[in-house]
Amino acid sequence: MSIRARFRARRGDFALDIDLEIPARGVTSVFGPSGCGKTTLLRAMAGLDRHPGGLLEFGETLWQSGEVFVPPHQRAVGYVFQEASLFEHLDVRRNIEFALRRVPAADRSLDLERAVELLDIAALLRRRPPTLSGGERQRVAIARALASSPRLLLLDEPLAALDRHRRREILPCLERLHAELDIPVVHVSHQPDEVARLASHLVLMDSGQAVASGPLTELMTRLDLPLAHDPEAAAVLEATVSHLDPEYRLTSLDSAAGRLTVLESQLETGDRVRVQIHARDVSLALDPHPGSSILNVLPARVDSIVEEGPALVTVRLLAGEAPLLSRITRKSADILELAPGKPVYAQVKSVALLN
Repeated sequence: MSIRARFRARRGDFALDIDLEIPARGVTSVFGPSGCGKTTLLRAMAGLDRHPGGLLEFGETLWQSGEVFVPPHQRAVGYVFQEASLFEHLDVRRNIEFALRRVPAADRSLDLERAVELLDIAALLRRRPPTLSGGERQRVAIARALASSPRLLLLDEPLAALDRHRRREILPCLERLHAELDIPVVHVSHQPDEVARLASHLVLMDSGQAVASGPLTELMTRLDLPLAHDPEAAAVLEATVSHLDPEYRLTSLDSAAGRLTVLESQLETGDRVRVQIHARDVSLALDPHPGSSILNVLPARVDSIVEEGPALVTVRLLAGEAPLLSRITRKSADILELAPGKPVYAQVKSVALLN
């Protein structure tokens, strides 16, 4: 099942021209700079803004096409804004109950207790919004959106106004929603680390258009797209915990790129995790070096190379079938005589767990 969205609109000098088909499962992140049309797209999907000639299909359900326009309150869409927009005169429990009461009991997919558990807000139920931190307010706003039993959850930069500490407080809750609820999420962000942690599908937007749409692991490493050229460029891999080494306090992970070793964490054998490998942390060699201190050395082949200014290049690698990025000097690339198809060894200096 998929979501089809097609909208064209003009406001002053800005034009939105979108024609997308995205999965109706998992988390789709819409990523791009401020002003590129991310929020405009989300508001059109929610039905908050009506654009004549637009199209929105959710699986077999038609929400907008031609003369058909299902109003927002009939779309079964949960929408969380950058600002929590809670009812200040109601405590947390009554804020959530307000959304719950809008859904007939027979149609509810989530009760109050489950929403409270998923967002870890049991201790907040008797408090009013003015007494909550920014992170607490956003968790309550997400719980309220879930209490409306949505078929689709839209998150419009819910972490943008929060500091790093508050963002870390909410991210595990958002991951829990993805892992435990069968509700597709469309999530807007301009933070690459947030997208790397949450998304399974990625839409890149610029100047009102979708530049690319596809699996996160692919789009983050494509050299024809901007993310691969960012100073924080990285590949993201799904992995499974395969071995725990209590003597050295290390954890082994099996991924499509091969076996990886990370520092000990609160994980158990069989756990599914997501890891990030920055391009700056991958050096290349023509032969394995058993005498090296680097534990993660993966056989790979060069897929493509692009220059990054006069001194550096970015190399896209395939380790197995998993894409990786390496940022090295142009001189090193010449010494190694790198070219597409050449076998190399990717020496990974650091692997970051995103869970």
